[in-house]
Amino acid sequence: MFNKLLYRSKTLLGVALLSLSSLALVPNAASAADQEPQVAWQKIAAGAMVLDVRTPEEFAAGHLANAVNIPFEQVAAEFAKRGIAKDAPVVLYCRSGRRSSIATEALVAAGYTQTYNGGGYQTLADAQPKTE
Repeated sequence: MFNKLLYRSKTLLGVALLSLSSLALVPNAASAADQEPQVAWQKIAAGAMVLDVRTPEEFAAGHLANAVNIPFEQVAAEFAKRGIAKDAPVVLYCRSGRRSSIATEALVAAGYTQTYNGGGYQTLADAQPKTE
């Protein structure tokens, strides 16, 4: 009886650990689902704040029109300091999408609900809708 109970406990523990470990394989929704340049531009056209999370030097070398520069590690604190509304739409970008993903996750963790990781600067710039 005890051996049967021990076997079931080990089996349940194994299933639980396997389930939890499989979650590590699921990409973060904020970073994986985002990074579609056309969607980013739709959000920008609808009035989203454009946030460049690269270094000030990278920003000075070129950035999207109307972009605000806040380095990625300062985003959550700076948003709180500036009193930016938690439901304000924001499109974030960096060089490749990695830092903007980190910044997006930081904002989501801080309660911001309308964040979108636009990915890399050059990809976004190349996908910018043409104005007639």
